Amino acid sequence: MVTPTLLILAAGMGSRYGGPKQFDPVGPDGETIIDYSIYDAHRAGFGKVVFVIRPDNEQPFNQKVGARFSKRIAVEYVFQTLGKLLPGLPVPASRTKPWGTTHAILMAANAIHEPFAVINSDDFYGAESYRALARHLQSGTTDYAVVGFVLRNTLSDFGAVARGVCQVNANGFLENIVELKSIERDGGHARNTDAEGQETRLAGNEVVSMNMWGFTPQVFGELREHFQKFLQLNGTDLEAECYIPSTVNELLVAGQARVKVLRTLDSWFSVTYREDHPRAVESIRRLIEAGYYPRRLWR
Repeated sequence: MVTPTLLILAAGMGSRYGGPKQFDPVGPDGETIIDYSIYDAHRAGFGKVVFVIRPDNEQPFNQKVGARFSKRIAVEYVFQTLGKLLPGLPVPASRTKPWGTTHAILMAANAIHEPFAVINSDDFYGAESYRALARHLQSGTTDYAVVGFVLRNTLSDFGAVARGVCQVNANGFLENIVELKSIERDGGHARNTDAEGQETRLAGNEVVSMNMWGFTPQVFGELREHFQKFLQLNGTDLEAECYIPSTVNELLVAGQARVKVLRTLDSWFSVTYREDHPRAVESIRRLIEAGYYPRRLWR
């Protein structure tokens, strides 16, 4: 049986959080959300972890994150830099932010040769999500996968968030995914406000992607092709980012991929905003008290 790899996207700049949120502890022994993600993934059958980080973060990651669990699971780092994978195109002189999650995943093309999962470094997905994704990746299927969460269970009380809203067919496969970049609570529902100020009401029970994906290595060639098209259209835009939900949607439209939606009832939380941190600490405390995790993950 194939042993899948976990790819963790951790090159974000934490602008809404106000700093490197990957290192902020949420557990009683100083554990970060990353620690709990790797603990769950390791128990589910993942055999290696690959981090996508900025070059200047390698030492802090080694010291504050990787050193905790590197004796239990293989760890590798790859670097997301602005100039990598730009086919003859100059990097705009004033651009500082990375090119987005599609570009981040492509950074790992030389490090991953087996089915793999993709997650965000600051999102807590829950143990069952990793088990479901591991089963899919170990099954030998060529179908990709996305873990689907209920929208209202993924919103922050402290500001707008981006979500990939999924349309799922009767067979459980993804038909369409739309990246909405500014979703907020609206009573028991939600609303998205686009760049032009146009509001879209949402019921709150929509299935959304939280960037927890399952792929085979074949995806790297497909992502590279679509990323290069993105650059040709948007390479001079200082704010444009190539998001993986949008890229996957293009693959669906082109008939290049099938994506199975793996629904989960696990709780989800994140530290998108600084104000989210106390809630994350409290959520972990309750899970420990309920017996889902030991008080000290790695001891």
